[in-house]
Amino acid sequence: MGAYRCDERLMCATGLSTSATVRFESCESVTYGGVMLLLPFLFESGLMSYGKHYSPRKSGYYTFDNLIIIIAIMTLCRIKSFEQIKHYSPGELGKLVGSDRAPEVSKLRSMFKELTDQKCADKWAASLAQQWIGNDKPELYYIDGHVQVYHGYLANLGKKHVSRQRLCLPGTMDFWVNASDGNPYFYVTADVNEKMNEMLTEEIIPQLLLLHPVSEEHKQRMATNKDVPLFTLVFDREGYSPKFFHDLWEKYRIAIITYRKNAKDHWDEALFEDYTVPTTLEDEQMKLHEKEFTSKDGKYKMREVRRQCEDGHQTSIVTTNKILSIIMIASYMFARWAQEIFFGYMRQEYAFDKIIRHAVNELDKNTQVVNPAYNNITYTIKKEREKSTRLIAKLHAHEDNEPPTEDQVKEYKKWMKKKLEMLDKINQIDNQVNKLVLQRKDIPRSIPLSQMPESIRYNQLDSESRTLIKIIKMICYKAETAFARLLKPHYRRSEHEIRALVKSIIYTPVNIEVNDEKKELLVTLLPLSNKRSNEAVQKICDTINKTDTVYPGTDFRLKYKIATIESGAD
Repeated sequence: MGAYRCDERLMCATGLSTSATVRFESCESVTYGGVMLLLPFLFESGLMSYGKHYSPRKSGYYTFDNLIIIIAIMTLCRIKSFEQIKHYSPGELGKLVGSDRAPEVSKLRSMFKELTDQKCADKWAASLAQQWIGNDKPELYYIDGHVQVYHGYLANLGKKHVSRQRLCLPGTMDFWVNASDGNPYFYVTADVNEKMNEMLTEEIIPQLLLLHPVSEEHKQRMATNKDVPLFTLVFDREGYSPKFFHDLWEKYRIAIITYRKNAKDHWDEALFEDYTVPTTLEDEQMKLHEKEFTSKDGKYKMREVRRQCEDGHQTSIVTTNKILSIIMIASYMFARWAQEIFFGYMRQEYAFDKIIRHAVNELDKNTQVVNPAYNNITYTIKKEREKSTRLIAKLHAHEDNEPPTEDQVKEYKKWMKKKLEMLDKINQIDNQVNKLVLQRKDIPRSIPLSQMPESIRYNQLDSESRTLIKIIKMICYKAETAFARLLKPHYRRSEHEIRALVKSIIYTPVNIEVNDEKKELLVTLLPLSNKRSNEAVQKICDTINKTDTVYPGTDFRLKYKIATIESGAD
């Protein structure tokens, strides 16, 4: 359906041509054509840099350029899997990439497998992270974990706690490194170990030390002031450990900002003062106070900043950064929600956790994992202790009630019998727990993966396909964010509606006009639903046109305008 370049397809099929040429044709009202306005932002974010790491496709009607751009367009158009593309007009999607039609589902899958078989996704990801961090030159990084829940049957994955569902489910844990505005830099996968501190030490910090740009000015500041950090990490309570924070500073001169764990003491409310704190949306009034915090063992000292909420709750923040103001400490900590918003947006809009290729890879059999037998007996001990705790609570409640006097013989006997029964059950449970604890001493806590029973032995989802598709989705998010920022100054209520406007632009049809003389590809966006949206797009078209973006595989420059309607009509 929609294939009319039969001569080129025949030549590619018989080996007379290695691939079809990218050739746009003038057409009107192309569905989802608004996505073409984001092409300059995709290319600027590094979409086509994959070619530096992957070899070109040897033969076939479609090239890897076609595949990468089609996947990016699918992502931005919220087509959330290869299978869903069959519900969209292949001819209309083909017009967006200079072809007669988009590939079939089976062709998309086979081309994607050809690309992943080269196993270059990690190199591409590292190159992009270096580019993005080098461009932003950030002073702090946000770290957080995200569980990709697995509902299949091919892989044996360890159970992770999914906070958004409040359940422990099989899945893969990724630790993400983001900018303060939520834009991603890179992520690392914890195959069998999901402890944040270990992943920071073994994976994230070594990569940041290689990628983080240190200017001569910053080196001079660090030399003259011993309190200036190399950079600062912001994360939640999962990474809380005063000793770990101290070691980070002593070894790498890296500061941290995080929530204090188990802060049960209450500060005098009269100590708190009003401050104006900048946040991601607008300035906010907060009541803050700072004290010195000493760890329980008395070895480590840090700064502690607390926020007094209107309901009396006090949020405690600790940091080893000695030069930040109290205002910026609060601002950076509460800006951590930008990373949570990134996860939520990616899951809802881009099907972030969707598995593209159902394949499984084996893990190194020497990898140390928690012994399932140790886990099982620990779980049993936990449940038995919970039973004991509930019985003790009932016993205390029973004893708090006034016992019958000795004159009330029958009632007193019943009361005493119930008490003795509860004491007997508590003793039985305690004896059982003691036996289980002794049994657990003879069971190693960690074992090599090779010693796990084969039926439950951990493996992993195909990492190459996961990494490649996540890279493309990261690029799409960065492109959409950059496009939204360009629109923002020209659109009222932009804080709440700018993303919705970007989506409506993507879904809007366009007219495509090919100018062979000027070597230009003019994309005309059809009018949007209201005047202010049309005006906002009209104001940014000149800015986008100045980029002189050339469509890959051609020498045609992309130019944009909007087919605005008469003023006064809305």
